[in-house]
Amino acid sequence: MVPVMSLWMPIVLSAVIVFVASSIVHMLLPFHRNDYQQVPKEDEVMGSLRPFNIPPGDYMVPRAGSMEAMKKPEFLDKLKAGPVIVMTVIPNGPMSMGQSLIQWFVYLILVSATAAYMTGRALPAGAHYLAVFRFAGCASFLGYSFALMQNSIWYRRKWSTTLKSMLDGFVYGCLTAGTFGWLWPR
Repeated sequence: MVPVMSLWMPIVLSAVIVFVASSIVHMLLPFHRNDYQQVPKEDEVMGSLRPFNIPPGDYMVPRAGSMEAMKKPEFLDKLKAGPVIVMTVIPNGPMSMGQSLIQWFVYLILVSATAAYMTGRALPAGAHYLAVFRFAGCASFLGYSFALMQNSIWYRRKWSTTLKSMLDGFVYGCLTAGTFGWLWPR
Protein backbone atom coordinates (compact mmCIF):
# COMPACT_ATOMS: atom_id res chain seq x y z
CA MET A 1 0.00 0.00 0.00
CA VAL A 2 1.33 3.42 -1.01
CA PRO A 3 0.08 6.52 0.85
CA VAL A 4 -1.52 9.21 -1.31
CA MET A 5 0.71 11.92 0.14
CA SER A 6 3.79 10.11 -1.19
CA LEU A 7 2.26 10.41 -4.68
CA TRP A 8 2.03 14.20 -4.75
CA MET A 9 4.54 14.46 -7.64
CA PRO A 10 2.64 12.20 -10.10
CA ILE A 11 -0.65 13.82 -9.00
CA VAL A 12 0.54 17.35 -9.80
CA LEU A 13 2.62 16.46 -12.85
CA SER A 14 -0.14 14.37 -14.45
CA ALA A 15 -2.58 17.27 -13.89
CA VAL A 16 -0.15 19.65 -15.62
CA ILE A 17 0.40 17.22 -18.51
CA VAL A 18 -3.35 16.70 -18.99
CA PHE A 19 -3.91 20.47 -18.74
CA VAL A 20 -1.45 21.05 -21.60
CA ALA A 21 -2.84 18.13 -23.64
CA SER A 22 -6.43 19.35 -23.22
CA SER A 23 -5.37 22.83 -24.33
CA ILE A 24 -3.87 21.34 -27.48
CA VAL A 25 -6.96 19.21 -28.12
CA HIS A 26 -9.36 22.14 -27.75
CA MET A 27 -7.34 25.00 -29.24
CA LEU A 28 -5.25 23.49 -32.02
CA LEU A 29 -7.08 20.40 -33.23
CA PRO A 30 -10.39 20.63 -35.14
CA PHE A 31 -11.80 17.66 -33.21
CA HIS A 32 -14.41 19.60 -31.17
CA ARG A 33 -15.18 22.51 -33.51
CA ASN A 34 -18.61 21.16 -34.46
CA ASP A 35 -19.79 20.03 -31.03
CA TYR A 36 -22.30 22.91 -30.92
CA GLN A 37 -24.40 24.02 -33.86
CA GLN A 38 -25.58 27.53 -34.60
CA VAL A 39 -29.28 28.16 -34.04
CA PRO A 40 -31.11 29.14 -37.26
CA LYS A 41 -31.84 32.88 -37.34
CA GLU A 42 -29.56 33.38 -34.35
CA ASP A 43 -30.05 37.16 -34.14
CA GLU A 44 -33.85 36.79 -34.15
CA VAL A 45 -33.76 34.03 -31.50
CA MET A 46 -31.45 36.11 -29.28
CA GLY A 47 -33.61 39.21 -29.81
CA SER A 48 -36.76 37.34 -28.87
CA LEU A 49 -35.21 35.95 -25.66
CA ARG A 50 -33.42 39.14 -24.57
CA PRO A 51 -36.51 40.90 -23.08
CA PHE A 52 -36.99 38.02 -20.63
CA ASN A 53 -33.60 38.74 -19.01
CA ILE A 54 -33.17 35.04 -18.18
CA PRO A 55 -30.67 34.71 -15.32
CA PRO A 56 -27.73 32.31 -15.69
CA GLY A 57 -28.73 28.73 -14.97
CA ASP A 58 -30.02 25.48 -16.45
CA TYR A 59 -33.46 25.43 -18.04
CA MET A 60 -35.87 23.04 -19.70
CA VAL A 61 -38.66 24.19 -22.02
CA PRO A 62 -41.40 23.15 -21.67
CA ARG A 63 -41.10 22.13 -18.05
CA ALA A 64 -43.82 20.48 -16.03
CA GLY A 65 -43.86 21.23 -12.32
CA SER A 66 -44.67 17.65 -11.30
CA MET A 67 -45.12 14.10 -12.57
CA GLU A 68 -48.87 14.68 -12.71
CA ALA A 69 -48.40 17.82 -14.82
CA MET A 70 -46.31 15.81 -17.32
CA LYS A 71 -49.42 13.74 -18.12
CA LYS A 72 -51.77 16.67 -18.74
CA PRO A 73 -52.89 17.29 -22.32
CA GLU A 74 -51.72 20.93 -22.21
CA PHE A 75 -48.16 19.85 -21.42
CA LEU A 76 -48.21 17.06 -24.02
CA ASP A 77 -49.42 19.59 -26.60
CA LYS A 78 -46.47 21.85 -25.76
CA LEU A 79 -44.10 18.92 -26.29
CA LYS A 80 -45.67 18.13 -29.66
CA ALA A 81 -45.63 21.76 -30.80
CA GLY A 82 -42.00 22.30 -29.69
CA PRO A 83 -39.39 23.41 -29.58
CA VAL A 84 -38.27 21.21 -26.70
CA ILE A 85 -35.12 22.74 -25.21
CA VAL A 86 -32.56 21.94 -22.56
CA MET A 87 -30.28 24.96 -22.24
CA THR A 88 -27.70 26.59 -20.05
CA VAL A 89 -27.69 30.37 -19.88
CA ILE A 90 -24.33 31.89 -18.98
CA PRO A 91 -23.65 35.49 -17.91
CA ASN A 92 -23.69 38.16 -20.63
CA GLY A 93 -20.44 39.64 -21.86
CA PRO A 94 -17.10 38.36 -23.06
CA MET A 95 -16.24 34.85 -21.95
CA SER A 96 -13.47 34.84 -19.36
CA MET A 97 -11.44 31.66 -19.44
CA GLY A 98 -9.53 32.33 -16.22
CA GLN A 99 -12.08 30.98 -13.76
CA SER A 100 -12.90 28.00 -15.98
CA LEU A 101 -9.21 27.10 -16.40
CA ILE A 102 -8.66 27.26 -12.64
CA GLN A 103 -11.68 25.02 -12.03
CA TRP A 104 -10.47 22.65 -14.78
CA PHE A 105 -7.03 22.37 -13.12
CA VAL A 106 -8.60 21.70 -9.70
CA TYR A 107 -10.70 18.98 -11.35
CA LEU A 108 -7.55 17.46 -12.91
CA ILE A 109 -5.91 17.39 -9.47
CA LEU A 110 -9.01 15.68 -8.01
CA VAL A 111 -9.05 13.00 -10.72
CA SER A 112 -5.31 12.39 -10.30
CA ALA A 113 -5.64 12.26 -6.51
CA THR A 114 -8.46 9.74 -6.82
CA ALA A 115 -6.36 7.64 -9.21
CA ALA A 116 -3.48 7.89 -6.74
CA TYR A 117 -5.68 6.73 -3.88
CA MET A 118 -7.08 3.76 -5.79
CA THR A 119 -3.75 2.71 -7.26
CA GLY A 120 -1.96 3.24 -3.96
CA ARG A 121 -4.44 0.96 -2.17
CA ALA A 122 -4.14 -1.75 -4.81
CA LEU A 123 -0.39 -1.83 -5.45
CA PRO A 124 2.76 -1.71 -3.32
CA ALA A 125 5.81 0.45 -3.84
CA GLY A 126 7.97 -1.10 -6.53
CA ALA A 127 4.99 -2.37 -8.55
CA HIS A 128 5.62 -2.97 -12.24
CA TYR A 129 5.02 -0.04 -14.62
CA LEU A 130 2.21 -1.80 -16.50
CA ALA A 131 0.34 -2.71 -13.30
CA VAL A 132 0.48 0.92 -12.18
CA PHE A 133 -0.52 2.05 -15.68
CA ARG A 134 -3.57 -0.26 -15.65
CA PHE A 135 -4.89 0.86 -12.25
CA ALA A 136 -4.15 4.58 -12.60
CA GLY A 137 -5.37 4.59 -16.20
CA CYS A 138 -8.65 2.87 -15.41
CA ALA A 139 -9.34 5.10 -12.41
CA SER A 140 -8.55 8.33 -14.24
CA PHE A 141 -10.41 7.28 -17.41
CA LEU A 142 -13.50 6.65 -15.28
CA GLY A 143 -13.06 10.07 -13.67
CA TYR A 144 -12.70 11.85 -17.01
CA SER A 145 -15.27 9.97 -19.06
CA PHE A 146 -18.06 7.82 -17.73
CA ALA A 147 -20.27 10.50 -16.18
CA LEU A 148 -20.41 12.26 -19.57
CA MET A 149 -22.83 9.61 -20.84
CA GLN A 150 -25.56 10.84 -18.49
CA ASN A 151 -26.03 13.99 -20.55
CA SER A 152 -26.63 11.98 -23.72
CA ILE A 153 -28.93 9.53 -21.95
CA TRP A 154 -31.12 12.05 -20.12
CA TYR A 155 -30.70 15.39 -21.91
CA ARG A 156 -30.18 14.21 -25.50
CA ARG A 157 -26.71 15.66 -25.94
CA LYS A 158 -25.36 14.38 -29.24
CA TRP A 159 -23.71 10.99 -28.72
CA SER A 160 -20.96 12.00 -31.14
CA THR A 161 -20.01 14.90 -28.84
CA THR A 162 -20.10 12.65 -25.78
CA LEU A 163 -18.00 9.95 -27.47
CA LYS A 164 -15.43 12.51 -28.62
CA SER A 165 -15.18 13.82 -25.06
CA MET A 166 -14.82 10.26 -23.79
CA LEU A 167 -11.99 9.74 -26.28
CA ASP A 168 -10.37 12.85 -24.79
CA GLY A 169 -10.83 11.20 -21.39
CA PHE A 170 -9.12 8.06 -22.66
CA VAL A 171 -6.12 10.10 -23.82
CA TYR A 172 -6.04 12.00 -20.51
CA GLY A 173 -6.31 8.70 -18.62
CA CYS A 174 -3.36 7.26 -20.57
CA LEU A 175 -1.28 10.38 -19.88
CA THR A 176 -2.15 10.15 -16.19
CA ALA A 177 -1.36 6.41 -16.17
CA GLY A 178 1.98 6.95 -17.89
CA THR A 179 2.95 9.64 -15.40
CA PHE A 180 2.05 7.41 -12.45
CA GLY A 181 3.91 4.43 -13.93
CA TRP A 182 6.98 6.58 -14.51
CA LEU A 183 6.99 8.19 -11.04
CA TRP A 184 5.70 5.25 -8.99
CA PRO A 185 7.74 4.80 -5.79
CA ARG A 186 10.38 2.11 -6.11
